[in-house]
Amino acid sequence: MAQIEIALKDMMLLDGAIGAAVVDYTSGMSLGAVSASKSLDVEVAAAGNTDLIRAKMRTIELLGLDQEIEDVLITLGGQYHVIRPARGHRSRGLFLYLAIDRHHGNLALARHRLKAIEEDLEV
Repeated sequence: MAQIEIALKDMMLLDGAIGAAVVDYTSGMSLGAVSASKSLDVEVAAAGNTDLIRAKMRTIELLGLDQEIEDVLITLGGQYHVIRPARGHRSRGLFLYLAIDRHHGNLALARHRLKAIEEDLEV
């Protein structure tokens, strides 16, 4: 569990971070979540994004593409939501979820940092 807590803390250190979660997309359950805003229910977001990741993975399979999702970006009027599936053999089946304030966060830095966190994640 320490690995998940470290990943969550690292995600929340990003400027503009609103909420973060580590999610098991096979079950839809969040293994850990944290929010800096009462307006974002990270548990609900994690469950909803599980459906999105499953659908995209099914689509890639149906298309016969030999590729993996690097990340998924959802842009809202005031927020970015970034989802990054974990690809390590000890973290496969998980994804990182990060919501950042669009006006205070840096999307490029967030994507770069999520990649590093995902590469280090072992559960």
